[in-house]
Amino acid sequence: MEIDRETLYQIAGTYVDAEIDQLSVEEAVKMILRAVGEDPDREGLVKTPERVARMYEELLSGYRVDPIALVNGAVFEVAYDEMVLVRDIEFYSLCEHHLLPFIGRAHVAYLPRGRIIGLSKIPRIVDMFAHRLQVQERMTRQIADFLDALLNPIGVAVVVEGLHLCATMRGVKKHSARMTTSSMLGYFRKNVATRQEFLDNISRGAAPLF
Repeated sequence: MEIDRETLYQIAGTYVDAEIDQLSVEEAVKMILRAVGEDPDREGLVKTPERVARMYEELLSGYRVDPIALVNGAVFEVAYDEMVLVRDIEFYSLCEHHLLPFIGRAHVAYLPRGRIIGLSKIPRIVDMFAHRLQVQERMTRQIADFLDALLNPIGVAVVVEGLHLCATMRGVKKHSARMTTSSMLGYFRKNVATRQEFLDNISRGAAPLF
């Protein structure tokens, strides 16, 4: 079936078809260690720059995910038009303002228009956008827009709940503060009953975030 590749690449944003420059990251980490008064050559820190470079390769792997390869043909024609919901998708990301983690869970639903996507692809889509330098608001909308462009559904709904370490470790230092963002497209925005059904489903039996 036809997929609008150009639109998906535009929504997915930055795609880098190259490995992370680990040597440059290592040199940068050494500079930071010296700048804060540490000795990057002391025993406990000798391998820290290498570890940090490997860490960033993993935490920022979303830049190197080809969105078309991620979907990998797992879009199917099925005569089904009721809500499809995947809830409690755990994620981690890095705040682009302070390079500190924010972690949480995402709830994603759509109303098919005769086209569905394989179950495992929805968490992979969440991870593709989470494993970048992010703000939660943009990530929430990117997930919704990507599914909308991919499936052309009747509607898409995404709710993301996150705990931001930039707010718990520094600044206001509010340890219990949680951020909730949402993006409602199509019928989820227009129809109050459908939106409420989605919100009721993700709140029913929900475990504490942390």
